[in-house]
Amino acid sequence: MRIVTRPDFDGIVCAVLLRRAENIDTDIYWVEPHEVQAGKADILKGDIICNLPYVKGCELWFDHHISNKAPESVKGAFEIAPSAAGLVYRYYRAKGKLDNHYDELVLNTDIIDAAALDQDQVRYPEKYPYILLSMTIKNQAYEDRAYWNLLVDLLMDSPIQSILEVPEVKIRCHAVVRENAAYESRLITHTKIRHNISVTDFRSLDPVPEGNRFLTYTLFPESMASVKIRFAGPDQKQVQISIGRSIFNKGSRVNIGKLLARFGGGGHAGAGGCTLSAETADPKIEQILEVLYQNPEDI
Repeated sequence: MRIVTRPDFDGIVCAVLLRRAENIDTDIYWVEPHEVQAGKADILKGDIICNLPYVKGCELWFDHHISNKAPESVKGAFEIAPSAAGLVYRYYRAKGKLDNHYDELVLNTDIIDAAALDQDQVRYPEKYPYILLSMTIKNQAYEDRAYWNLLVDLLMDSPIQSILEVPEVKIRCHAVVRENAAYESRLITHTKIRHNISVTDFRSLDPVPEGNRFLTYTLFPESMASVKIRFAGPDQKQVQISIGRSIFNKGSRVNIGKLLARFGGGGHAGAGGCTLSAETADPKIEQILEVLYQNPEDI
């Protein structure tokens, strides 16, 4: 039995809960959703898949993305919910395999993955330990596998304040604070407002700047949704698109996950992503933007 999940805070917390509930000590298989959708993920019979699209033959499946489809009968749980970790937690609490030890962790995972943040949490994440920790999780060609595994080990038993004092974590937290400050200026320079949509195009930058993904909603409060465009790698053969409804200006009605499913991606009603061929990206981006401009209630 193996845990298969994605390298974000929700996926890491899913791994924490599964390791505790199922007593799994095999290596975690970290994979991104687009790799699963493209059939590039090496899914084995008996795997437990979390926070990713369903793959036939897995032992259990837990997911909460509106763009993913559940088979008629599935072992595990599929539900539109704030986080996949919350589904895992409730599943194993009902079976008596987990107690309330992880209440605080799962509550904060729900808040982070559902982007249920206020202005202060967005502007000053360093004041909020779980939010700051979540921002240290990045995927740069899977170079951070050791760090993701470290967080799984730490979150299983250690309180959040002691986790933030672990040298590797502390270094990354300090880096996030510096990064967010620099990211603000990059957003201002490379973002245009088009029909109440903020469009940030980082394709001219190498490396692509990283930073607080919610910052755009405080910098451009008139925007109902944000679109971020960047190359997927140094070969510039693919373009990654990330879209989110503003968490403060609630005017957008577009179901982002359903919209991006048309372009081979997916996500939640309020946020999602897709990967496009660089050769055909621009016209597809314009198609996506046109839907956002029209703002249909449920696409």
